[in-house]
Amino acid sequence: MMQTGPAEPQVTSLFSNAVLNRLERLRISATRRFTNKSRGEHLYGKGGASTEFSDYRDYAPGDDVRFVDWNIFARLNRPYMKIYEQEEELHVTVLVDGSASMGFEGKLDLARRIGAAYGVMGLVGRERVSVYSFNAAGQSPPRLPPCTRRANMARLFSHVEGIQSGGDAPVEAGVDAFLKHHVGRGVAVLVSDFLTFGDLRRALNSIFSAGLEVFAVQILAPMEIDPELAGDLRLVDSETANTLDVSNTRELLRIYRDCREAFEARLASLCQQRGGRFVRVSSEDPLDWILFDLMRRRGWVR
Repeated sequence: MMQTGPAEPQVTSLFSNAVLNRLERLRISATRRFTNKSRGEHLYGKGGASTEFSDYRDYAPGDDVRFVDWNIFARLNRPYMKIYEQEEELHVTVLVDGSASMGFEGKLDLARRIGAAYGVMGLVGRERVSVYSFNAAGQSPPRLPPCTRRANMARLFSHVEGIQSGGDAPVEAGVDAFLKHHVGRGVAVLVSDFLTFGDLRRALNSIFSAGLEVFAVQILAPMEIDPELAGDLRLVDSETANTLDVSNTRELLRIYRDCREAFEARLASLCQQRGGRFVRVSSEDPLDWILFDLMRRRGWVR
């Protein structure tokens, strides 16, 4: 009988090693104008210092002679400059909502996993990665400072695994707190249920003005997407403890669904108007499907 060796130790509790291996082969697809002119894997055809050859152009006085193609000069007796695609560094910022409402039906668990997944893609892609958890209960510090490369993966996992729900501040308050520390252009992966009374328009404006392309992921519980309730109910706000007594009728549920769909459409419109992206998922959706099917089809990753 063939004996098998010991099982490979799990790198993180957030997802399996198999998912981690697949994540390491993905890259984040960001809009070019939101990247920084420094080292990274996002190539931009303006000419710069990389090893990715792009084209030739005529020599002009003052050009760096190190980029003259001397083989062509020897044949044509005329100098041509080699043009390389400029490597650009992407700052991948992950913002995870830790408000009390995110503790409902596994929403925060999925938010942590999606946030960590984008962090992994950034680190493996040699981008700068930072994480900010707003509204999280008792987490200190709430911010993982910018880091690069695979060697910082353990720090990323440790920080994200420690995010717990419990706060009640509006989303834009978390965005404002994050932007006080942020420097650099790139993408902001904002993972939340967006069930807030705050000014989401102002929050998205702030992210856009900071040179960040927003990737907004709304996570709702199945009960929030399509509630199946009957009888008289008392609804309790998990963050403010306010109550609302309702008599459950089919018409009331229809109104709720219409309002939810209108709210999702508004979120999508707010993101698109600022060059960003939006998607809504259920807390019961498999992580593999979200990352390797849904987001790949929508062009968020490649």
